[in-house]
Amino acid sequence: MKRIGVTGGIGSGKTSVCKLFEALEIPVYYADQKAKKLLISNPSVKKSVKALLGIEAYFKNGQPDRVFIASKIFSDKSLLDQINQIIHPVVQKDAERWAEQFDKSITPYVVKEAALLVENGSYRSLDALIVVTSPEEVRIKRVMLRDNISREEVLKRFRNQLPEEEKTKVADYIIINDGNQALIPQVWAIHQKINKVK
Repeated sequence: MKRIGVTGGIGSGKTSVCKLFEALEIPVYYADQKAKKLLISNPSVKKSVKALLGIEAYFKNGQPDRVFIASKIFSDKSLLDQINQIIHPVVQKDAERWAEQFDKSITPYVVKEAALLVENGSYRSLDALIVVTSPEEVRIKRVMLRDNISREEVLKRFRNQLPEEEKTKVADYIIINDGNQALIPQVWAIHQKINKVK
């Protein structure tokens, strides 16, 4: 089973691209969404996060205090790195189990969408990498609207991610999501190329 990664900076439009792959009946594993679920459902992840950030990281009902967690990790790079080290190995194993359920005679490939495929080096275990790019100003506005946060908060998150040009250096395919170039033809062309590569 071929495994294709989709990544890009925050606000680049990774999810929009992945929805188009799903429209082509390609299964997509959303690693960042899964990570959020594991913060709630995985006891060892919860224990480690509390040990790292304090019991205030969770409300009494067991739900993570996402505002508190974000305020901690996006203002301290070492905390961000440590929380990634807690969550990413668990997500990686879960993604591998998920990919094994598909029959390659029916499904030509699967997609794994994640923000940090390049940063954590996990793109090397995939068959190809798609990087979604978008101008910084477009990304800032998208994230401000999506997450209802200030420009300064968005820029704080940007500073914790690898610059876009570093991601594109290791990309097999690049999708430009600037609001001017249509996404569907770009996704279709990549889909055709992946299907041709044996």
